[in-house]
Amino acid sequence: MMHLHAETGGAAAALAPLTVREYRDSDAQRWDAFVHACPEATFFHLSGWKGIIERIFRHRTRYLLAERGDRIVGVLPIAQVKSRLFGHAITSLPFGVYGGCAVDDPEAIAPLHAAAVDYATIAGASHLEMRNRIPREPGWPRQELYVTFRKEIQPDLEANMNAIPRKQRAMVRKGIKFGLASEIDATIDRFFDLYADNVHRHGTPPFPKAYFAELKRVFGDACEAMIVVDADGKPVSGVLSFYFRDEVLPYYAGDYTTARDLAANDFKYWELMRRACERGCKVFDYGRSKRGTGSFDFKKNWGFEPEPLHYEYRLLRTDTIPENNPLNPKYQLFIRAWRKTPRQIVNFIGPYLVRNLG
Repeated sequence: MMHLHAETGGAAAALAPLTVREYRDSDAQRWDAFVHACPEATFFHLSGWKGIIERIFRHRTRYLLAERGDRIVGVLPIAQVKSRLFGHAITSLPFGVYGGCAVDDPEAIAPLHAAAVDYATIAGASHLEMRNRIPREPGWPRQELYVTFRKEIQPDLEANMNAIPRKQRAMVRKGIKFGLASEIDATIDRFFDLYADNVHRHGTPPFPKAYFAELKRVFGDACEAMIVVDADGKPVSGVLSFYFRDEVLPYYAGDYTTARDLAANDFKYWELMRRACERGCKVFDYGRSKRGTGSFDFKKNWGFEPEPLHYEYRLLRTDTIPENNPLNPKYQLFIRAWRKTPRQIVNFIGPYLVRNLG
């Protein structure tokens, strides 16, 4: 992998003035090389998200990069989500759990943030949101609702199995006894059916099928659909995962109601971990959860410890941090009604709503 520090002459490059400019299409290869090399960067910093957000969700994006000479020292992907229902925000990054600046030069943070604030102000946004894994702006209001769960994958399969707490390990073995198996799909067809059924039961609108197809098209082998099938070969559960450096990120999941009695969801994540181990991955990123939810408890029961996410806000035309999440009491009536709406209707209407949630 190319190291960005080799682009110019070391000390001479460090003395060059720092500049911030907007991303151009010709920057894609250099941008992604920086993201792969920068320890602070995540899968959601990759340039491929820019086109996905623009094509599928029709949101404006502004990707910013900081340079010293011809060496990239920082990137900041942002997008505008403007909705009558949920407000007007500039976010890094909508539809991603991580975002904010990724830098290998701390001096790049301030000018990148300043450029983002200028853009949000000119656009008339109510606020700017940075979905940071590490705190950046101590003076900005911060939301501590979300945590992430990450854990090392051992090189030995049996060691990974034994690291799962006893009760959850018993569930995995239960799924094995039921004859469950996992399959990797070249398309997202079976996964989408499982996903759409699951989100309907939970009362939330689904992403469009075209979104998942585009993720697969843009990211290729780094985006993988794994399906759990029962002893008769029928799909019962599935997960769409991202692979980034030496990490696996199960990101979207779904199941049918039959999955619970078969312990298919525990089996699913064990199978993903097993496959990731054999692939040489070293980190299992269980992803974001809200405190006080079933998802939070499920991941804790797997022996993962929560790590706080530091979502920071620059409030521009509002005095409060937005609460556009299912825990907000004002959405409970909508969630109950959505669960009773026929699947055909929610699959048609849902994408128009979810695009504005970010």
